[in-house]
Amino acid sequence: METINWNDIGFGYIKTDYNVRCYYRNGEWGKIEVSSSENVSIHMAATALHYGQEAFEGLKAFKGKDGKVRLFRWEENAKRLQSSAKGILMPEVPIDLFKKMVKKVIRKNQRFIPPYGKGASLYIRHVLFGTGPQVGVKPANEYLLIIFVTPVGPYFKDGFSPVSMLITREYDRAAPLGTGKFKVGGNYAASLASIKKAHDNGYANVLYLDAREKKYIDECGPANFFGIKNNTYITPRSDSILPSITNKSLITLAEHMGLKTERRKVELKELETFEEVGACGTAAVISPINKITDTENGKIYTYGNKPGKISTRLYEKLQAIQTGDEEDIFGWVEIVE
Repeated sequence: METINWNDIGFGYIKTDYNVRCYYRNGEWGKIEVSSSENVSIHMAATALHYGQEAFEGLKAFKGKDGKVRLFRWEENAKRLQSSAKGILMPEVPIDLFKKMVKKVIRKNQRFIPPYGKGASLYIRHVLFGTGPQVGVKPANEYLLIIFVTPVGPYFKDGFSPVSMLITREYDRAAPLGTGKFKVGGNYAASLASIKKAHDNGYANVLYLDAREKKYIDECGPANFFGIKNNTYITPRSDSILPSITNKSLITLAEHMGLKTERRKVELKELETFEEVGACGTAAVISPINKITDTENGKIYTYGNKPGKISTRLYEKLQAIQTGDEEDIFGWVEIVE
């Protein structure tokens, strides 16, 4: 194992010792397998390669001050993977199988769990894909679920610091009745060109508008969008937005802190009225936004160069629950023995 500088770890892939796998064949899930290989052998006509029959998940485990390892809201990820699988006609992964595989891969890679207080975590990535060969456009008859882990730091290199976003009308992330609400690879492939354009112009990521009218705020790069005004936490409602577990948690925390919450359509022009805005998701947790540029309309929306007070409180509260620094009154955290 290479020496990892826990004070300077980014969000990328670091090789760990083991991954866990489970095949679906003949209409049923098999036994959990442990592998030290980073590779997988796949048929050249596999549906994952030709027709994008693939879904994935990401969640995190945290080491607390007490040395215990805490897994955050794994069951919500299990349910979302089931939803994604159902959406593109793959077999649903049973909740209990999901749990056993997650805990096994954590235990097998304990030495890679970042120490408490470094702002890092163990990222757990699931990928479910069709391995059975097809030439016609139809579901596979065999599938493979792989779960691997890697230690990660902040998604954005500056951590909990405001970032800038670029509004795009040139690209859509997902169609209104498409796969936007599922965590499938095709949605992310569709975002690569727009994100590159944003990066090339000095922005951290892209703010997408709805594909139908270009009137409402949709996703915020690979994350959900939220805005705060008048003591209210507001986040978009749309059939093409991925249901973020982090966003769901922040809504609960906001209500617990005495804020009102609204999940509704958010018009683009409402950006002028927000006191704070941000992006939220498993990878970034919360990324405060200091500037949103709309080049087509010649507008720049600014929100200050420091994270807002409410965004900061939400971020600190969520992280404290995840690491065990604060009591988990919501039942979100499970300790991995």
